Amino acid sequence: MLGPDSVPSALPFKAFDDAEAAVARLEEIYRRNTGFLAERFAALIQAGAPSGRYRAYYPELRIQTDTFRRHDSRLSYGFVHGPGAFAATITRPDLFRPYLVEQIRHLVRNHGVAVEVGESTVPIPLHFALPGDAAVGIDIAERLGRPLRDVFDVPDLANTDDAIVNGEYSVEPGRPAPLAPFTAPRVDYSLHRLAHYTATVPEHFQNFVLFTNYQFYVDEFVAYAKGLMQAGSPDYTAFVEPGNVVTMSGDTVPTSGIAPPRQPQMPAYHLVRPGHGGITMVNIGVGPSNAKTITDHVAVLRPHAWLMLGHCAGLRNTQKLGDYVLAHAYVREDHVLDADLPVWVPIPALSEIQVALEESVAEVTGLSGWELKSVMRTGTVATIDNRNWELRDHSEPVRRFSQSRAIALDMESATIAANGFRFRVPYGTLLCVSDKPLHGELKLPGMASEFYRRQVNQHLAIGIRAMEKLRAMPSERLHSRKLRSFEEVAFQ
Repeated sequence: MLGPDSVPSALPFKAFDDAEAAVARLEEIYRRNTGFLAERFAALIQAGAPSGRYRAYYPELRIQTDTFRRHDSRLSYGFVHGPGAFAATITRPDLFRPYLVEQIRHLVRNHGVAVEVGESTVPIPLHFALPGDAAVGIDIAERLGRPLRDVFDVPDLANTDDAIVNGEYSVEPGRPAPLAPFTAPRVDYSLHRLAHYTATVPEHFQNFVLFTNYQFYVDEFVAYAKGLMQAGSPDYTAFVEPGNVVTMSGDTVPTSGIAPPRQPQMPAYHLVRPGHGGITMVNIGVGPSNAKTITDHVAVLRPHAWLMLGHCAGLRNTQKLGDYVLAHAYVREDHVLDADLPVWVPIPALSEIQVALEESVAEVTGLSGWELKSVMRTGTVATIDNRNWELRDHSEPVRRFSQSRAIALDMESATIAANGFRFRVPYGTLLCVSDKPLHGELKLPGMASEFYRRQVNQHLAIGIRAMEKLRAMPSERLHSRKLRSFEEVAFQ
């Protein structure tokens, strides 16, 4: 029988009205407690015989206020909704330092009270405490002679969910209300999933994310990014490819990282700017399941915007191959989010994103006003989960698409927009018509090759230009109140 728990010495809560100092304390606690678990695990591997359980806890940030008053009512985040106690467990404060500093500064300024930092009662799973490349396999349990969970805390999906962001979280009597959209275990889970799916560590992800469903866009993005690196870009400091292969600005070859032997499921590429202000592109492949999976995990990084750049079927006879579709509404027939976000919830267009995309199309194409309508149409995009919908009797879906005034059909855009709405991440969609199945123009090999050659470079240039416009906006304006519910958490 194992002995009592072995834990680091308890740390009391301390009050801070300085955001930098508060985050430094979060880092200190997190570093000490994960170090404790890593040291005990290493020692146990050598000894092979546990004498007790080992446990350490996530740091916690909390605030208490006794008034509904706040300093600035124009903000969409950075304040609690009323009197009471609010708290959040925190992981990887080193990774989230700029984000945490901003959120804490707004809290202190809006409410005129200090925040408190200490230890939570939520244990850190061993898998999340170890470095990302550390292996915790089945053989460990065999060497210990007992299940690993007998000795250390392990990830527990029973308390790792999206109840807060889904508006389903119920505050127990006497407990603080949530301060952040995700708990520390939920964030840790996604950080590890991101590394798995994209073959790049979360540290490389930027705050402006492009999703695409075609490798052609990635090829153009890689060529564009490497051109910037070779030219010694003053704006972008590095380019990162799967395997954490890093090419610095001014270099022609990578300086670190090893390309994986095979491509990951959803490879990510990062054009790095100081303060994570650059652009990340992820090839999500085809289908709403992939779209939901990757956005579920990218969301914990709290990006400033994500956009879908991809291909679609044009549904109108007036459209031409290569025309652009700027989505301002969505028909959701993807079904992967029905349990988290009911289909009766409208997914609104966000003016900041729409303006940036339309202006970018005009600037890159050289068209404006009435002439812009010759290459771009704004309207409803339908997203479906059956790629071969045309092979069934499609009179009924075609009627629905017509009734909804849809102008394009794809398999990812509504999912990405809906998850942006759910996670309070500004979102948008600019698609390119690559076929017109209702009008006899199918995506055949010869037609596709010519289309890709002509259009992909311009489409990508528009997406990059739009991201640069969004980056120039103050984050307080970009993260508008349109995405916030009645009693929101304080953190963006």
